[in-house]
Amino acid sequence: MKILKSVAKRVIGYDRLLQLRRAGKRWIHFGLARFCPCCNARLRRFTPFGLVKRQEALCPVCWSLERHRLMWLYMTQKTNLFDGNQKRMLHVAPEPELSPLIQKADYINYLSADLFAPNAMVKMDITDIQYPDNTFDVIYCSHVLEHVQDDRKAMSEFYRVLKPGCWAILQVPITADTTFEDPTVISPKERSGCSDNTITSVDTGPTIRIGLWRQASRLRLMVSCAS
Repeated sequence: MKILKSVAKRVIGYDRLLQLRRAGKRWIHFGLARFCPCCNARLRRFTPFGLVKRQEALCPVCWSLERHRLMWLYMTQKTNLFDGNQKRMLHVAPEPELSPLIQKADYINYLSADLFAPNAMVKMDITDIQYPDNTFDVIYCSHVLEHVQDDRKAMSEFYRVLKPGCWAILQVPITADTTFEDPTVISPKERSGCSDNTITSVDTGPTIRIGLWRQASRLRLMVSCAS
């Protein structure tokens, strides 16, 4: 089966193969009860997902989760990201569910970055961003800060490279009334055993969305909860 998939990718092409796969999934899961804004699929239902299974979580067509669909709706309906004006955007830890959608807008000078992921355009340590002050119009960083020991330094760096008057959205997972932070939990093996209310959480769940707007020398914060 792996050999057949490899041959199909070479002969048909990955993008075309993905389109065909999604077309088949649309037909299999077609219904009128649910709608995915990321891939515009109409579905009978979303499917369960998570270490502790969440019902109605995963889109079976594009594999977007609740936070991806929420963020796509928020970006398209509540921000100026897609207003047609030229912008430079930094997307940290780019999700495959959102990155291609954003890159379709040719007026967005898009840069994806990650410390480890090979799908990112550049390697970046967000506590030491190698870009000048006032570089980006938009910064989006989802489910990363909980893995960073010096998260204050990371947020300071985001503030530095964000242009005055522009905005950023940072997301971290919160699933408990109190957050337990253990800076000694560093290795991937240790992180795999952590729950979402630790500093090194790895799964998803209800999310705190933090938006930053830089205005002159002030930093405004918008914090809201989302499932």
